[in-house]
Amino acid sequence: MSDTIRYDVSAGGVATITLARPDALNALTVEMKLALLEALGRAAEDDVRAVVLTGEGRAFCVGQDLREHADALAAGETDLDTVRLHYNPIVRALSGLAKPVICAVNGTAAGAGASLAFACDLRLAADTASFMMAFARVGLGPDSGASWTLPRLIGLGRATAMLMLAEPVAAPQALEMGLVNAVIPAADLPAATAELAARLAAGPTQAYAAIKRTLASAATSDLDAALETEAAAQAECGRTADHRNATAAFLAKQPVTFTGR
Repeated sequence: MSDTIRYDVSAGGVATITLARPDALNALTVEMKLALLEALGRAAEDDVRAVVLTGEGRAFCVGQDLREHADALAAGETDLDTVRLHYNPIVRALSGLAKPVICAVNGTAAGAGASLAFACDLRLAADTASFMMAFARVGLGPDSGASWTLPRLIGLGRATAMLMLAEPVAAPQALEMGLVNAVIPAADLPAATAELAARLAAGPTQAYAAIKRTLASAATSDLDAALETEAAAQAECGRTADHRNATAAFLAKQPVTFTGR
């Protein structure tokens, strides 16, 4: 794995993936995108029950590395194949991970960097963080799933404004819009993220996966299809040890310990 992506697993079953190119504000190169996809694959396979995505330094991620992009344009590469080759697989891996994913937005999140945050399940933002859909500033439309995730988070009108006007949204405004789940003092963000990740890692992992799966399905289905997807997910969850143990603990008025199985 590239040294621009760090992958660490805690004793509590939390995998932390860190974008580690701080001198470039974690701008995404091809090397970095490949390493990020590899890290997400490891998180899917490893015995972890929650995942944190964050950045090193003063930015979360400012999106595509424009120096690398300019070199590609100079070489005649105008089809932006990196969207299909790299960004799309990363977003599919993030959104499809059968474990809860927290994005700890430690600073500026712009372009594809913001899109990566939107593809996560929960977002905690430092009070110094900001979000910007910077695509229009360089004559591009959205990518990395922003056209799908952003309207579902904040509504079509606000999403259109963010994409067309390409103006930064500060953390407090992002919270008011529903773009993030909480705004945390920057110095406290690592501890707050660790606390939330530990809570999720101790929870019913397969139920969380079912929640993700049913929400994703319902976003593009009619009511009957959503009902059927829910029924199938409930049948699957009903066969888990976590469900049986939680039901028994509830009836016995005892605390429950989830194992993720």
